[in-house]
Amino acid sequence: MKNPNRIFLSLLVMMLSTVTVFAQEQKDEKGIDEKIDDAFGWATGDYVSGVFYQIPFGSVQDDMTIDLDVFDRLTVLDAGDPDAIPTYNSDDGIQYELIQDSLIVSSISLPGEQVAEELTFTTPNNKIIINGGVFKIAKADVSFGDKVEVTAYAPFTRIYWVLFPLILGAVFFTVYFKFINFSGIWRAIQVVRGKYEDIEKHGAEMLYGEDGIANGVDINKVDSLEDHLDEVSDEITIDGDIKDTIRDESSDGEVTHFQALTAALSATVGLGNIAGVAIAVSVGGAGATFWMIVAGFLGMASKFVECTLGVKYRDVGPDGTIYGGPMYYLTKGLKSMGLAGLGKVLAVLFAIMCIGGSFGGGNMFQANQAAQMVENITGGADSFMYGYRWVFGLLMAIFVGIVIIGGIKSIAKVTDKIVPFMVVIYVGAAVWVIIARYDMIGNALMQIIDGAFSPEGVAGGAIGVLVQGFRRAAFSNEAGVGSASIAHSAVRTKYPASEGLVALLEPFIDTVVVCTMTAVVLIITGNVNPENAGLADADAILLTSNAFASVISWFPYVLTLAVVLFAFSTMISWSYYGYQAWAYLFGRTSRTEYTYKILFCIFVVIGSAASLGNVIGFSDAMIFSMMVPNMIGIVLLAPKVKKEMTKYMNAIKLKREAID
Repeated sequence: MKNPNRIFLSLLVMMLSTVTVFAQEQKDEKGIDEKIDDAFGWATGDYVSGVFYQIPFGSVQDDMTIDLDVFDRLTVLDAGDPDAIPTYNSDDGIQYELIQDSLIVSSISLPGEQVAEELTFTTPNNKIIINGGVFKIAKADVSFGDKVEVTAYAPFTRIYWVLFPLILGAVFFTVYFKFINFSGIWRAIQVVRGKYEDIEKHGAEMLYGEDGIANGVDINKVDSLEDHLDEVSDEITIDGDIKDTIRDESSDGEVTHFQALTAALSATVGLGNIAGVAIAVSVGGAGATFWMIVAGFLGMASKFVECTLGVKYRDVGPDGTIYGGPMYYLTKGLKSMGLAGLGKVLAVLFAIMCIGGSFGGGNMFQANQAAQMVENITGGADSFMYGYRWVFGLLMAIFVGIVIIGGIKSIAKVTDKIVPFMVVIYVGAAVWVIIARYDMIGNALMQIIDGAFSPEGVAGGAIGVLVQGFRRAAFSNEAGVGSASIAHSAVRTKYPASEGLVALLEPFIDTVVVCTMTAVVLIITGNVNPENAGLADADAILLTSNAFASVISWFPYVLTLAVVLFAFSTMISWSYYGYQAWAYLFGRTSRTEYTYKILFCIFVVIGSAASLGNVIGFSDAMIFSMMVPNMIGIVLLAPKVKKEMTKYMNAIKLKREAID
């Protein structure tokens, strides 16, 4: 195809123009986005509920006497509203409503901040209709002073089933690899700094083996590698430049360790760190921060495994382009173990779910939240953007389209500048707030520790806090989901384990550093409040913004910029993830490539303008459904990773001994 990029941009402009017309019509026809969202929810609701099903854990019960004659205590909050419902909340946590001449007991509080889900009446009453933890009785059937004896039941807490394989897998990898998530941190930093770039590029044996041409010299400290090789050998030649890579290299790959790390970080460091943490500490209290940190450390082991496999089983195309990720290590890795059929099925399932996740959580959700933040900071309902968020989406789609036509090389060049910049800004502001409120640091740390093990007012007690912390960490850093291995597989190295070590830094930065900073800011500014537990992500972002604004009045403007950059970097990275899955299923042709990329850009505009509650619920479910086939595969392939780690450590040892 001649000038494919020019053709892509032309098609992109045409398609976006169509979407723009649709968006303008949408403004005149109110509610069509809500209708689409409702229809989508009806079609996918059962699937989403299944993925995010919460397993009941333990139980609480309470025997109580409930007054029925409470009509003189019912009040209407808005006397001017003819449809207002009379309500009454008793001191012992029982909520009453009067609807169409029926008294409804709509909520019964139990110890441990739980709400009754099942009721048993000591004395049967055929006039009472029970529905789970709710019951109703006709007003005419209630006599003066009537009471009923009830035993109310509820689970002690609920745990998302998707957390079990993520947590158990992470614990298994932590033990199996002898706590690599702690012992490997310093080694990972050295790899990113390029200390072992020579052996990763040329191989340890060639440089430092018995007949190695380095002659005991650390090649990383030589001014000109080519000149040094010419001096010591006439037989060593450097392979030609791989097409469209950043610099000449002799090892397969397209990007540096640092660029692969930032490309993957850009897909995980984002709105979850800003909005999600606010929800976690609102629901689970300050103690959720402790369990987020624990989950972050455990997730480092999972990232190490999946990203090592991503490099080991990647494919290199005729032009030097790298293809990698769970689709390939599930197929090729399990085939090497005699499980070809299982590997193929798991790979296809992963690819389908990855495409859905790339359009939803990796695209529409990001665009939607960024547009909301910009609209809010520019005046909300009075903003010039109000009713025209599709314009923001159109601009974002154009920028995204320009970047993603260049592939991982183009994406890496953008993310290795954006990610460090926005992380430094965000963490710097957090440090500023913490220093300004330094007198509160000790109290905040005590709240975190005490709240982790002896929480007050948190549903499910310590286990409930643990669930909230692990849930937010898992949803933020995506360790075990497999997505990051797609970006990491494009790195330049001859040793897969070297990139696995780099990847383990990702949950550390995303969760242990950024999420913890957000949580501490919320705690010391007094924004950890159970009343905020029901906040949507968009409102939770505003909560975090207000926490920063209490110390840095102008920071909401900076945070808005950060949110836009977070969203942009997440979108371009997820476009790469989604395209790799798309190409695995439909082949690598110019037609399939530009079909996916045009669709991706269209979804940016739709995401900015639409109401996306159910759409995002489905896309999030797709992302975490990726975890199931991925986790099965990486547990089975763990011995392969151990061999790669041993190989890499032996290479480092060989270099050290040769230099010494």
